[in-house]
Amino acid sequence: MITVKNLYHEFEIGKKGDKNIIPVLKDISLTVNKGEIVTIIGRSGSGKSTLLNLISGFIRPKQGEIIINGVNVSDLNEAKFADFRIQNLGFIFQNFQLIPSMTAFQNIELPLILKGVSESARGQLTEEMLKKVGLIDYQHHYPGELSGGQQQRVSIARALIVNPPIILADEPTGSLDSETEADLLHFIKELNRKLGITFLIITHDDKVAEIGDRTIELKDGQIVEGAYTS
Repeated sequence: MITVKNLYHEFEIGKKGDKNIIPVLKDISLTVNKGEIVTIIGRSGSGKSTLLNLISGFIRPKQGEIIINGVNVSDLNEAKFADFRIQNLGFIFQNFQLIPSMTAFQNIELPLILKGVSESARGQLTEEMLKKVGLIDYQHHYPGELSGGQQQRVSIARALIVNPPIILADEPTGSLDSETEADLLHFIKELNRKLGITFLIITHDDKVAEIGDRTIELKDGQIVEGAYTS
């Protein structure tokens, strides 16, 4: 589902004529197979979030290839990548990234609007998704009226609503207490088992890493030799 080949990335810091080049990723190659949960673990600054942003297409690599669902997305321009993204990728963020002025229903419905789904179909699909994540009774609540766990479930429902084959998660439990974290990890495993969704999860938390079929460790922008576990 995801193949990364010889990926390099760096950031430029400073003004023109006085720039510093900061290497972030150095020759990263990895594969995520269909239906897997793969976790990428590493300390802050290891490059794991940059890797996820590169795979997501939010930033572009300096060198290397990223192939998702058979498509070399490294060759896509921004508009084509945006179309590809909404068809193939769902996202779960640490801080939920919900729109505070929109209800749970409206937040979940939003990707369907962007995809051009009709209003009647959107309503039915959104209600079904609210039931799946156990939030049908909270559909008219705003994010500020929901607990952290409920907000993350809205975030997951929004990621799932367009039925993506792949979900990318960036520290999905980072804002949750330990009990809610355990519930969420169980929920992710259930989604993987029942729906066959492929997950790539970035984390620094060993408990999150443990749910992966495989774990890849990043250190100083490189994959640690022998750090693949199953």
